[in-house]
Amino acid sequence: MTPVAAGYRGGVPLVEVVRSGFVEGRHHGSVLVLDPAGAVIGAAGDVTAPIFPRSSNKPLQAVGMLECGLALADPADLAVVCASHWGEEIHLARIGGMLRSAGLDESGLACPPALPLHEPTRDAVLAAGGGPTRLRMNCSGKHTGMLLTCQAAGWPVAGYCRPDHPLQRALRAAVTGGTGEPVAAVGVDGCGAPLFTASLTGLARAFWRLVAAAPGSAERAVADAMRAHPELVAGTGAGDTLLMAGVPGLLAKSGAEGVAAVAMPGAGAVALKIDDGGARARLPVLVSALRRLGVTAPVLEQLGETPVLGGGRPVGAVRPVW
Repeated sequence: MTPVAAGYRGGVPLVEVVRSGFVEGRHHGSVLVLDPAGAVIGAAGDVTAPIFPRSSNKPLQAVGMLECGLALADPADLAVVCASHWGEEIHLARIGGMLRSAGLDESGLACPPALPLHEPTRDAVLAAGGGPTRLRMNCSGKHTGMLLTCQAAGWPVAGYCRPDHPLQRALRAAVTGGTGEPVAAVGVDGCGAPLFTASLTGLARAFWRLVAAAPGSAERAVADAMRAHPELVAGTGAGDTLLMAGVPGLLAKSGAEGVAAVAMPGAGAVALKIDDGGARARLPVLVSALRRLGVTAPVLEQLGETPVLGGGRPVGAVRPVW
């Protein structure tokens, strides 16, 4: 049996699942809310042990790419480098254009082939006889940014996902610099790239640094690009896209296994993890945390509870109890 290193110790009940007036279960997790000075406004569960933030690390990795020489003419390109995109045409056109401008194509991407996450787009691809491609994989923007960074820095593109590649050593340093913590472990993300740990405390602080950074800095460039192009960061109807479009100034990036991080200038930052990875619990907890920071917007009313369906109609909800 593979030994397991000490790490995340788990959380507390954050949401309950109610169906027809009956509480049928709860999702546990951990969450941290910081004010602009870095003081803790609210916390639950384990917020100091390392976790794998998954795609919530992408903005920090993008900072590292810029610091290594990545130069993009359009901020929209930077937004899609930070994306977990849904494979819609706007995403594929943007990433495909970036590859072509660098004399590359999707064969150079190390991410695995996948179908679009956007269901209507996926259905259209299948109806037309298409199938999974590397370009449609939700991390293809990040991988394209990695390839272009290697070109800019004069590093070999072959093996760019190896942890010992100069690119990945630089991105590990960028994550450490953003979180203010050493990387406790290196894993392999779903897209095949190295994955660096951070605690929820480090992740929240890193997102605050992104929105609080001075104009002209790599951190601010990443935050501004994502907030200016929320449709490229995720996709039609996605939580990150809806939040950034509906709350001016908010920076949001979710990750697999129930991770999310947000920051709002003048308000503070939030990082959370749902223990069982349940995506349906993530937004209700995040909205509850944003309300503790005094953030208000109609979209928060929309996303504050996740509907539970029965027979195709709402019969309950996933709602916060923290």
